Amino acid sequence: MRIKKLALNGFRNYEWETVEFGEGTNVIAGRNAQGKTNLLESVYLLSTGRSFHTRYDRELIGFDFSSAQLLALVESQGREQQIEIDLNRGKSKRILVNGVRKNASELPEVLNTVLFCPDDLNLIKEGAAVRRRLLDNAISQIRPRYGELLTEFNRLYEHKTRILKDWREKPSLLEPLDEFSDGMFRVSAQLIRYRASYAARLQQTAPAIHKAFSGSGEELSIRYSTVSTVKDPFAPAKEIYYAICEHHESHRQAELDSGQCLTGAHKDDLEISINGMPARSFASQGQTRTAALSLKLAEREIMLAETGEYPVLLLDDVLSELDEKRQEFVLNRIGGGQTLITCCEDGGISNRTGGKVFFVEKGRVR
Repeated sequence: MRIKKLALNGFRNYEWETVEFGEGTNVIAGRNAQGKTNLLESVYLLSTGRSFHTRYDRELIGFDFSSAQLLALVESQGREQQIEIDLNRGKSKRILVNGVRKNASELPEVLNTVLFCPDDLNLIKEGAAVRRRLLDNAISQIRPRYGELLTEFNRLYEHKTRILKDWREKPSLLEPLDEFSDGMFRVSAQLIRYRASYAARLQQTAPAIHKAFSGSGEELSIRYSTVSTVKDPFAPAKEIYYAICEHHESHRQAELDSGQCLTGAHKDDLEISINGMPARSFASQGQTRTAALSLKLAEREIMLAETGEYPVLLLDDVLSELDEKRQEFVLNRIGGGQTLITCCEDGGISNRTGGKVFFVEKGRVR
């Protein structure tokens, strides 16, 4: 699986540009604020239908443009395929795959990506939302149904949150509250099953990578955490739903008092330990970075096992944040698939990987 050719028109700071990537490692070098990350963002958009930087599509359109177009020739599933995304201010984006209209959840059937950026180096130490995002982004690419469920959950969550915040000023808002809660719990039960399954696969894959990465035999452990009344996250969705309802019964008044949703899949987390100790509290900076990288490399291996093809690996200025030992480990593990690496200077990366080098300046690529 790889991006062969990419064309951008009006996307971010790219007025019009075409790039032909190599099969293996592609080094994208240049000074800050020239458009290197924008290039990776466009590839990520083509695989997921969304940006990893902003929530709103309109922010992806260049300042002097009313629309933007992305066009990619992709080698996937043993054949060439074409993905096109059109962005227009005030309109929903249009997605075409081989000329046929698609929705965002169908894009991973053609192109998969694994993104690793400097913010991900902190995913062990930061709050649970960051680790849920890791789960959501990964599962959505291999299970299209999951993306649909997540969208529905977020819709219900936003409605319920609005009611809990405003019901005192307008008590009539409480009338549909139980309906939104019930919908959230039914969707949560399905999300929990997906997340528990993926967390189990991370536990099977990441510890071996981490042990080799650390060089000291450190033991990485990953455990999925969800609503306390859910004793078995692999149980049938109906059983999980009843367990969530039980939790809500004892927290309903607390929700009304605090104005916050206290029950649902939005409370999930990954509990990560190193040598039996909670990494978030006790791990050193080096250990947390090694663990974060191990999780991302495990995500890549899981996607390979799932699809039979390596996903396109996107490394956004992450090597500059690593010491030489960790750089070498990452570079030695990325063979076998296509990788796009951004950096301020080539720094010999192309020589170490045999990669193709591109230089970006003011939205132009050479």
